[in-house]
Amino acid sequence: MAETNQRTAYGQTLVELCHKNKDIVVLDADLGASTMGKMVEMDPEIAEQHIEMGIAEANMISTAGGLARAGKIPFCSSFAVFAGGRAFDQIRQSIAIGKLNVKICGSSAGCSDFGDGATHQSVDDIAYMRVIPNMNVFVPADANETVAVVKYMAEHEGPMYLRVNRNPYDNVTEENAKFVPGEPVVLKEGTDVAVFACGVMVTKALEAAKALEGKISVKVVNVCSIKPLYRESVVKIANSVKGVVTAEEHSIIGGLGGAIAEALRLEKKPIEFVGIRDRFGASAHNYDDILDYLGLTTESIVKAVEEINSKA
Repeated sequence: MAETNQRTAYGQTLVELCHKNKDIVVLDADLGASTMGKMVEMDPEIAEQHIEMGIAEANMISTAGGLARAGKIPFCSSFAVFAGGRAFDQIRQSIAIGKLNVKICGSSAGCSDFGDGATHQSVDDIAYMRVIPNMNVFVPADANETVAVVKYMAEHEGPMYLRVNRNPYDNVTEENAKFVPGEPVVLKEGTDVAVFACGVMVTKALEAAKALEGKISVKVVNVCSIKPLYRESVVKIANSVKGVVTAEEHSIIGGLGGAIAEALRLEKKPIEFVGIRDRFGASAHNYDDILDYLGLTTESIVKAVEEINSKA
């Protein structure tokens, strides 16, 4: 049975890649046991390919830049809110401007760290990573796609940001499917409304499409690659339906919704966003509670689809 936890899939894939390529180096900022980067350290054959940087995200990124200059392939792991937020200047100045081959994993992304509240929940990381020139931004739908993306990152040059969920849930993509950056993938065909979704919201979009069967025909589109994102592909999909909904575990400002709206700026298509409404997260007893509190639910997508369909 395939792994269903993205961060575990991330760690397992790094172990596999480290055995194959001694130039891969995994750096952690005191959270290796949670990001699963520590899996590399725990394997005696590749333990030297793991570096514990302590609570020093900026130093971690700067060190990764030096390693990249020396021909290594560094993967830097921390909670998403820290990986980019605490080290933004180093990412921008030391990595992105020089197009260095540094990979950054924002783990426990979105509100998936439900227990630690707003300080540990990244509601804005897609936006500030997407705006950095030369940076690629990937948000896999599930563990299967996480494996494919990590392998792609290891094999291709350039700065890349990977956003990983903390909690297990069922896979919705095929195991061993090829990852093509920039290309949105239709997981379910439909003729009325297209839902462009990323991360855990892909699962909820599929649930919404099923709930609306016989009423509204919903096309579900997995957008793992937020940047690059092929405008022509987005426009083609949007023009096959009457309206568009986006769904993301992120602020509606600057994330997937913004990327899709930018791609459709010359098209006359009604569009609605399902996401976090300009606010921080909150502590919760479990993951479903925080998603429900923020309106990141199957029901929210159903409602948005119904509204768009009625306007189209």
